[in-house]
Amino acid sequence: MDNTAPQPLPLDGITVVAVEQAVSAPFATRQLADLGARVIKVERPDGGDFARAYDTSVHGLASHFVWANRGKESIALDLKDERGLEILRQLIAGADVFVQNLAQGAAARLGLDAAALCALHPKLIAVDVSGYGPDGPYAHKRAYDMLVQCEAGLVSVTGTPEQPVKAGIPAADIAAAMYAFSGVLAALLRRGTTGRGGPVEVSMFDALAEWMGHPLYFGMYGGRPPARTGVAHAVIAPYDAYPTADGPLVLLSVQNDREWGRLAQQVLERPELAVHPDFATNVARTRNRTETDAAVGEALARLTAEEAIARLERAGIACARLNGVAELAGHPQLAARNRWQETGSPAGPLKTLVPPITLPGGEEHRAGDVPGLGEHTDALLRALGVTDVQVGALRRDGVVA
Repeated sequence: MDNTAPQPLPLDGITVVAVEQAVSAPFATRQLADLGARVIKVERPDGGDFARAYDTSVHGLASHFVWANRGKESIALDLKDERGLEILRQLIAGADVFVQNLAQGAAARLGLDAAALCALHPKLIAVDVSGYGPDGPYAHKRAYDMLVQCEAGLVSVTGTPEQPVKAGIPAADIAAAMYAFSGVLAALLRRGTTGRGGPVEVSMFDALAEWMGHPLYFGMYGGRPPARTGVAHAVIAPYDAYPTADGPLVLLSVQNDREWGRLAQQVLERPELAVHPDFATNVARTRNRTETDAAVGEALARLTAEEAIARLERAGIACARLNGVAELAGHPQLAARNRWQETGSPAGPLKTLVPPITLPGGEEHRAGDVPGLGEHTDALLRALGVTDVQVGALRRDGVVA
């Protein structure tokens, strides 16, 4: 056996059909596409996935759409027309995985709910991504990311003591997407041993509630919720961002009392604080957070950001610069590890991030293009045996685009 031969991507040969929009389902299926799956994205003819119109920041394309939809084929179908729905049924019949995140109840009305599809196609893995799940008092409640962040309590623990804020990324969407992605992988593994697919159910609320585990259990069993502390930590001190002499903020984190001793001696140059009863333990430092932060802030304010980082690293103290998105785009770690790639799109080549899953020994991922709306409609229809004359009639009637 040639151990040097390139290995196929893990999901080569897997076909995914997705009736998806916004972020939660599209981001899940993009992970599948990155790992080699063929992902057929079904969109509305009249504008497609509404995330296409969120903004025009990426050379006229929407940043959300570029991020969550590379590597897919786009077919534009009117599912309110029986002819469009029949085309979708044919695509699903040839698929391994079906993913949808339509409004609650819409998939069932179209006969596209997971239970119905899996009964018809026993090998199919059918994924329902919803806001709050298929039952319960919130089942039919609108579930945009910010709303779910609020309902799941994330906003209550994010921000400053004076002002709660939502996360700056769509945390509820991403949480649901990653559980849908891992759920599909688990279902494919099970199908490999049993020969049967089955439903996979993920809700944004359940996913984000799981991510809230630490503050949830802290509050349930501790009798009070964790405080909002900005970039500080509710139960660790010092753990915050501090101004430096030339302006940039430097964040540092002391995880134990040994580290505090090194910080006091080597960075603050106040060795007496290492053993002072008001600072010697994390419990004491947290109780005296104002004084702790003042001591750290005074020392770092005398140093430039570069000097502060260098001194902290010599002392073995975890630290970071408080970067913005511009600094992330130019980050030397991304450049050094070749974490950028070129991705095709209707607007031309784009610079996008390489997926974070690394699988040495072969092609690591498939860097597919961002599709235009309906870019693959004709090819997919012809593969189903639809004639050019029939395609023309469907296009004339607005069933496809």
